[in-house]
Order: sequence, then structure tokens, then C-alpha cells
Amino acid sequence: MKPHHGHFWRVWGWPIVLGLLTCIGLVSALFSDGGLGDALAWVTLGIPVAVGIWFGWFRSSRHP
Repeated sequence: MKPHHGHFWRVWGWPIVLGLLTCIGLVSALFSDGGLGDALAWVTLGIPVAVGIWFGWFRSSRHP
């Protein structure tokens, strides 16, 4: 039986995107010295944190 091609991206798409954002944010924070690099680091590291808070805290409090 041949696996569905879209199944991989449905399961692993968002974790890959969040991992790439984290890597970009960490590299930007490491090599930037103020200005746009720090803003990029804040945004790209803040998005995975916000997603984790949303799905870990807010969504679990709504569903018993």
C-alpha cells in the first residue's frame, strides 16, 4: 500500500516550521548586535513560545 504524500506535511509541517523559526531566531540573536537582528530574534523566538502557550495552556484549560 502506497502512503499518501500529503500525510507527511500534515503531520510534520508545523513542527518543521516552528523548528526553522527557532533556528533562525537563535542564530539571529547570536550574531546580531542590536537593531533589526534583535527584532528578528524576538519575533522568530516569540512565535514558537506563543504557539506553545496557546496549545499547552489555553487549549488544555478549555478541554477537561
